[in-house]
Amino acid sequence: MTAEVRAVPRSILYTPALSLERVVNAWSYDADVHLVDLEDSVPPADKPAAREICRAALEKSPRPENVAVRINELGSLAAVRDIAMLADSPVRPGIVLMTMVTSAEEIDLLRRMLASAGARPEVYVTVETVESIDRIDSIARAADGLVFGSADLAATLGVDISWEAMLAARQAMAMACARFGTACVDTANYRLAEPAVLTEETTRVRALGFHGKATVHPRELDVINRILRPRPEDVAQARRVTRAVAEAGGGIAVVDGSMVGPPFARRARDTVARGDAWTNRFGKDDSDGSDGSDGRAAVDAGKGGEA
Repeated sequence: MTAEVRAVPRSILYTPALSLERVVNAWSYDADVHLVDLEDSVPPADKPAAREICRAALEKSPRPENVAVRINELGSLAAVRDIAMLADSPVRPGIVLMTMVTSAEEIDLLRRMLASAGARPEVYVTVETVESIDRIDSIARAADGLVFGSADLAATLGVDISWEAMLAARQAMAMACARFGTACVDTANYRLAEPAVLTEETTRVRALGFHGKATVHPRELDVINRILRPRPEDVAQARRVTRAVAEAGGGIAVVDGSMVGPPFARRARDTVARGDAWTNRFGKDDSDGSDGSDGRAAVDAGKGGEA
């Protein structure tokens, strides 16, 4: 872990930039980060209009620092136009999500391009290429967050999007993100008609060390938020462990009948720091007009972007 603890989103909701009304209405859903998609969910002919929609939506966002924009692959002309739009926009997103990345150099290049226009968003990377898995350490070091892209990776490998087929990639991501203090976000669930799959998958990735999960469907937010957001009881317990080990002079202590020591205290401090960082950035703010997680916004939820 690095000294600085980032505020990590636990839920990311993808909305295609196909309708300004739809994108703006999505703000009322209880997602930590609202992502405006310019990539897969937008047909090539619609991308110019999508950029205008994205720019207008940023200007209407109550919390643009918690808005992400997914741009097209960096080597494409579409990406150049996406970046130019973001550079010229009077309101910039807090996160830019890259696609089809194969090296850390691409991340550095995007940062330089945006910085030349005075924009310094967090840069997240979709891990969806064999090269990104092979170079996961350098990419995790260069990025602020990694988002697993199971669909493209599975297509390249010629396998189904199953837990077994994707496990090695997820483990590599979790290890690299832990090493460099990078946000680690799981892929969207594609089996929308099977709610139990979402619950099982989200529980499993939490156990692996993932922090968040993406979704294309607002109805999934309740499950994702319940499983992945910081739990007050967990943070309170972590504070107790930290105090107990400190009172033991950094040695072994007993909390609720369980032995705890320095490794437990280290994890507890991380739990508290991440929980506090999440609350400070993503905690519910009634002043933004959000009505929480009940999802009554007039959004056509059945048409999400591919995550």
